[in-house]
Amino acid sequence: MNVLKKLFQSTPAVANAPVRPKVADTPGRFDYASNYQNLTDKLKVQYDYDKAMSLAVGGEYYLIGALEREVLVQCGMKDDSYLIDVGAGSGRLAYALKDMPNLRYLGIDVVPELLQYADKRCARSDWKFEPITGLAIPEGDGQADIVCFFSVLTHLLHEESYRYLQDAKRVLKPGGRIIFSFLEFSVDLQWNIFENMIQQSIDNTEHPLNMFLSTDGVQTFAKHLGMKVVLIHKGDHLFIDIPNPLSLEDGRVINKGTHAFGQSICVLEKE
Repeated sequence: MNVLKKLFQSTPAVANAPVRPKVADTPGRFDYASNYQNLTDKLKVQYDYDKAMSLAVGGEYYLIGALEREVLVQCGMKDDSYLIDVGAGSGRLAYALKDMPNLRYLGIDVVPELLQYADKRCARSDWKFEPITGLAIPEGDGQADIVCFFSVLTHLLHEESYRYLQDAKRVLKPGGRIIFSFLEFSVDLQWNIFENMIQQSIDNTEHPLNMFLSTDGVQTFAKHLGMKVVLIHKGDHLFIDIPNPLSLEDGRVINKGTHAFGQSICVLEKE
């Protein structure tokens, strides 16, 4: 098992993860923003600020951001693309992209403080970081080249994921792409996430909400969205070309070469 597989088994799908959502005042709705903010506040008490901002999006700030960047590049992002980063958090991906001078970028999240941190770290006056409260993307129709959801749909109910994908399609140009990560039972290295969920009491509100999708489910989503499935990489599929070694926070090193992402990756195209 390579280092990346071990990493994703030991830190399962926690990027941008709220605790199990509490019911909001409106029946049938969950107060995700409040739960995200509560998690961030707890981390700030336990750790120094930079560490808390990293853990708020799952840790390994530099490593995972670099991997996400490589996924986007290999799946069609260009130097002058307009990218919308849903669940941008404290800027793990944005920081990895900040040296692409012609890249247009919008990062959205439900915790304003995380976005403020990302904005400060990236120091790109031409980029936008906007807080949101629902499942809509604050952009006009047909504007973006790519909309990405890294470790976002993994923490939403299926109907919420579908609504988000619908809105992502709306903001895409013709030929634009949605790139998202997801958990699926058929990938052995993700099974431990489900086993951890079994051990957690359903009444315990301190654990993340993790949701699984199947490849068939993703393909069904695409069919009803009217979008083309460009590719699906299983979480253990070696497809990410890493040009230089990457360091983990514990000192381990991921050597250059081809690696798996851990979560499965899907690319949909607007026709």
